[in-house]
Amino acid sequence: MRTIRPTGACQGVEVMATAFELGLAFPPIDHTTWRKAVESDLKGAPFEKRMIATGDDGIALQPLYTEAVFPTRGDPAGVPGFAPFARAASPLGNTAHGWDIRQQPDHPDPARANAQILDDLAGGGSSVALPLDAASRHGHDADAPAAAELHGHGGVAVSTRADLARVLEGVRLDIAGVWLQAGAAFLPAAALHVATAEAGGVAAENLLGGFDADPLGTLMQQGALPVPIGRALGDMADLAGWTAAHAPHMTAVAVGTAPYHDAGASSVQELAFLLGTGLEYLRALTAAGLDVTAAARQIRFSISVGARFYQAIAKLRAARVLWSAAVAASGGAPAGQAMRMRVITGRRVLTRRSQSINILRNTVAAYAGAVAGAEAITTVPFDAPTGLSTAQSRRNARNTQLVLAEECHLSRVIDPAGGSWYIESYTNAMVEQAWALFQQIEAQGGMIAAATGGWVAGQIGAVQTRRARDIASRKVPITGISEHPGAPEVHTPQDSIDRAALGRAAAQRLAEWRRAHAPGEALAALAAARDNRTATAIAAARAGATLGEIAAALVPPGSVPAVVQPLAAQPDDAAFDALRDAAEAFAARRGQPPLVWLAGVGSLAEQTARRNFARDFFAAGGFEVRATDAAADVAAAVAGFAQSGAAIAVICSTDKRYPTVVAELAPKLRAAGARHVLLAGHPGAAEAEYRAAGVARFIHIRSDVVETLWSLLRAEEAVA
Repeated sequence: MRTIRPTGACQGVEVMATAFELGLAFPPIDHTTWRKAVESDLKGAPFEKRMIATGDDGIALQPLYTEAVFPTRGDPAGVPGFAPFARAASPLGNTAHGWDIRQQPDHPDPARANAQILDDLAGGGSSVALPLDAASRHGHDADAPAAAELHGHGGVAVSTRADLARVLEGVRLDIAGVWLQAGAAFLPAAALHVATAEAGGVAAENLLGGFDADPLGTLMQQGALPVPIGRALGDMADLAGWTAAHAPHMTAVAVGTAPYHDAGASSVQELAFLLGTGLEYLRALTAAGLDVTAAARQIRFSISVGARFYQAIAKLRAARVLWSAAVAASGGAPAGQAMRMRVITGRRVLTRRSQSINILRNTVAAYAGAVAGAEAITTVPFDAPTGLSTAQSRRNARNTQLVLAEECHLSRVIDPAGGSWYIESYTNAMVEQAWALFQQIEAQGGMIAAATGGWVAGQIGAVQTRRARDIASRKVPITGISEHPGAPEVHTPQDSIDRAALGRAAAQRLAEWRRAHAPGEALAALAAARDNRTATAIAAARAGATLGEIAAALVPPGSVPAVVQPLAAQPDDAAFDALRDAAEAFAARRGQPPLVWLAGVGSLAEQTARRNFARDFFAAGGFEVRATDAAADVAAAVAGFAQSGAAIAVICSTDKRYPTVVAELAPKLRAAGARHVLLAGHPGAAEAEYRAAGVARFIHIRSDVVETLWSLLRAEEAVA
């Protein structure tokens, strides 16, 4: 630190210089010296085991990153807006206009969905992600027999231009972009959207948004397409060609990672699958006549992220690097190499219980998306896992982004993670591993072959099995669920839906529409069309054809549907959620949940660590845990258990006390009526001795919490 001594009125006052480097006050320490100091503090514990973490993506995370790990001199990550685009897709990032706050309705009724959309836009949203319901995504009108079980699930029910016009009533389609999520019916939905906008006075050349055709993602999520995958790719390419020519502010194609993310894929796997899918679509578009750059500009990416903040930042930056490299290798210009990215909170990490913590998960996801320079972000209402979102949860989802943008000023900084030795190194590791996995995909014939042949599901399954094991043992904690489980929360009641009534009302509207429109000739022309199917489908929509009619006309006679085993969603909280459901059912039948008594022995300080561990262990499964906050000896512990009404007792003390306490306490707990005596802590060499005394189980940091609690719950269920 250097000071200056001014003269005059300030004479004698020392003023710190504007140039100040904290490091000058300390001697430099090299990595070897630092590591020796750490190993000394570890007292013999292996450095690699205690200090290096490895996530589900297999990347080793070091405890310290330095310039030696990732030299930042010379800007190896490039500059924002230029290849390899790690730092941003454009030179100014989001600093000019902020990112796009893109929220989505979830009510199946068109009028109610419209109210949600207008509320989102008035409350700070800037565009709309519009998911259609399961019936529409499969190409069924509301009155189709196949729609009965699908109507109103997962989005808005749309069969006609009138339905879509009602959904988007009051939305300026030339100001607020609309991104359709129509599954297998991407081309019929696009035709309806263009015709609806034209009827409302907005020409295709002024439309904002995207049609988001993602046939492979749809196939892996839904399990079926009405046509072979090759035909679906042809329709996608036809739509992209029409969009490039007639709707310059829209895109036709989306690559979404949600099917893979929600099924349990690691970040590296998601990146490889994203790249593989993007290349399959790029090839289909160029084969249909678009040049590489124009084709790449028709593709947008929707990337799901979880609550691992730094991992999410690195994944998003790596995605841009990978896509830039792939497009460049395909001959695309820099304009096509820059990825267009939307980030959305992954449904896998949102929990059904302790939903207030979903607010934090949303915040982490949105924060990571903003820091990584995503052009659009969607935050999911915290109550989405249990039904229709409430006005409160939707407002919270929007405001999460608004606070990050307007109060945290994240939209005013370009790539704040750039130059971080940790983030840059993490990004590079993801790029290298994802590229290696992508090469395995290409060796199998591409992403379509790898996905439909079962290889992708096998890769994800291996990761998900490990993750499920780590979640069950609480090695990977879920805050509010397996770690620090909270008391039941009181939430605003969510609307229930009478889907049968909604279906009848939709069918009635549809019948009236059919009576007023006769699109027979237009549909016949669509069925006969070999090319220009998008333009012909739009003509049919203008003539009044419904979504289902257009979808049916696009299926050639004798066409064989594409069918695969879909990827099943694997919510992180599923195992504990099932336990809690079973415990609540037990409580409903018995009048109280299964009870656990913590038999603490010794001073309160001696009991506390094991008691807190055991309390979380059992509360995670919906067990009611009882204890006395006081010092206790064996007699007091047994007396407390006898008065507790519990059948499960957990001995909680220190390893030093256990050799003398367990031999006396365990038999007495048994004699007092304990059907299950457990010990909190690893028994080590004393396991046989403790079991002989009456301890049936041991709970510790390597225990399978889920298996242990299911075993105890089933045993309690068996007691008359």
